[in-house]
Amino acid sequence: MDAAGATALDQAEGLPPPKTLVDWALQILDTADPDEKARLGDLAATQWLRGAIPLPYDPAQSPRAPPGRPARSDAVRLLPPSRMPKLGKGGSAQSRLAMLHSLAHTESWAVDLSWDIVARFGAQLQMPREFFDDFARVAQDEGRHFAVLSARLRELGSHYGALPAHDGLWDSAMSTSHCLLARLAVEHCVHEARGLDVLPTTISRFRAGGDEQTAKLLEDIIYPEEVAHCAAGVRWFRYLCLRSRTIDTIAHLIPESKPQCSELPEGGTGDDGHDGSTDKLTVNGHDETFQQVDGGLAKCRLGEKGDGDEIAIIERFHSIVREHFRGPLKPPFNTEARKAAGFEPSWYEPLAVKEVETQTIEPSEV
Repeated sequence: MDAAGATALDQAEGLPPPKTLVDWALQILDTADPDEKARLGDLAATQWLRGAIPLPYDPAQSPRAPPGRPARSDAVRLLPPSRMPKLGKGGSAQSRLAMLHSLAHTESWAVDLSWDIVARFGAQLQMPREFFDDFARVAQDEGRHFAVLSARLRELGSHYGALPAHDGLWDSAMSTSHCLLARLAVEHCVHEARGLDVLPTTISRFRAGGDEQTAKLLEDIIYPEEVAHCAAGVRWFRYLCLRSRTIDTIAHLIPESKPQCSELPEGGTGDDGHDGSTDKLTVNGHDETFQQVDGGLAKCRLGEKGDGDEIAIIERFHSIVREHFRGPLKPPFNTEARKAAGFEPSWYEPLAVKEVETQTIEPSEV
């Protein structure tokens, strides 16, 4: 389906055609069918990255709030996480199907999470275009991941929805719906990095079970792209912290914001120091206010960190994760992949339980 086809579909359903990337994100979140959701996401990201969608959002209008829960297919039977059957270790065909189905479900939710961060926070915080670029790419990747995993399930005689699943990822996303810093820290740093920890073990289990095709799919397509997704979370967490040093605060722009999500104070102290003024921002981040942090986004690129800023940013990360993530982080960690994402041990080791003995990372722990 091309952009004209999507417009015709909207008109047939009585919906206004999407004009901005946020409009597209809202339409995708309102789409229940997971295959159609992934297709629309690929179309939207492609159009945006080619410049065919001119604006991330309409600065003259207040954007519609994203749904409290994205539209989802009724074909997937949901269970509480505590009642989910164990995936097993891939020693049987049934166990490998359960692992594959779980991965497909995770990627399907990752599509919604990526478009939700665009729709929920992009216009509200008037983020720069690079933010929309990054998360459009992430959403496009996640949709492709879902598509190839779903196709692989069909090749093996099953399908997405054949097994039960849980919506723990969305539950944790809702606990951070008030704060972009918290959303980035928990969903796009902690959870994405946990996926990097788990995937090598998962790949080994498919390979040991004789399913080289699934192992290669995970190894060659999904694993490398997930490193970039974690990097996006780290990069934009840094950016917001650096921006909030220059602009009085970002927290007053977020409904029901909590103290941990306010500005990063000078010297990393706990004083917010907001005077209640409204900051001047522009849709594309090229206003004079943002020119003061022109180096901020560049400074968020991997390997370009100032020591003083980095210490304060990491302390903010620790504080937010302790507030919004239940329990400690579980080692062992995939330090090589995390480092490639700019997620150094100083970010996560102080939040981890002490490793008593060498452990194998279980996919069911994600």
